[in-house]
Amino acid sequence: MMHPDGKLLEMRHVGFTYSTGIGFYGGKRVEALRDISFCVREGETLGLIGRNGCGKSTLLRVATGIFRPDRGELIRYCDRISLLALNVGFDPNLSGADNLVISCMFLGASRREALALHDDIVAFAELEDYIDQPLKTYSSGMKARLGFSVGLKMNADLLLVDEVLGVGDASFKSKAREAMMERMNSEQAVIFVSHSLGSVVDLCQRVIWLENGEIREQGEPEQVVEAYLEHLESVKGVGRPQQRERTE
Repeated sequence: MMHPDGKLLEMRHVGFTYSTGIGFYGGKRVEALRDISFCVREGETLGLIGRNGCGKSTLLRVATGIFRPDRGELIRYCDRISLLALNVGFDPNLSGADNLVISCMFLGASRREALALHDDIVAFAELEDYIDQPLKTYSSGMKARLGFSVGLKMNADLLLVDEVLGVGDASFKSKAREAMMERMNSEQAVIFVSHSLGSVVDLCQRVIWLENGEIREQGEPEQVVEAYLEHLESVKGVGRPQQRERTE
């Protein structure tokens, strides 16, 4: 169902509300996303920036179908969207191998496709000696490597990347970054969430700035990032981040 204009995903006035589940009356209702409208096209890398808690990860989970929006329309013009986020859908009582298969299926693969990807995922994650052990015995770094590798190896029309380029030790971090850069510099369409604003400017053709669950601004990367930095400077107690480190 490819769109004639090359659209892969479109949100029209999307909203999403959740409950904290804490309190006598069922907890507080939190409006995580408000009136979100944008699209992403084939071959585009779209950056998503904003402070912690602004709704970035929630937006990605709505886009991939993990969360269902309360309001508005979510239109998918592609077959498969893969979320590259750490530990999505992992069960600590199952083995790494079982979690690998379930996570692949959670992201849209069939069981047969997941099993076919098994060896490549395990090798990239460097978990050959541990993959049959329960996930609860893994270190946080091992779980992160497995989650990253699952998302990376999935074949997807649209890849959603949730702040994962710093995963693992120095050796794995370098390998992971190189692999992600290769994907993002190809014809792969990507929505890229990052606090590394230099990377966002370098890698993205367009950027969305989220603030309190709303799109504050979207457009050219340099312009949007500069507006975001100026906003941070205007907020009491928040200084300008050291963001001008460039990707190689």
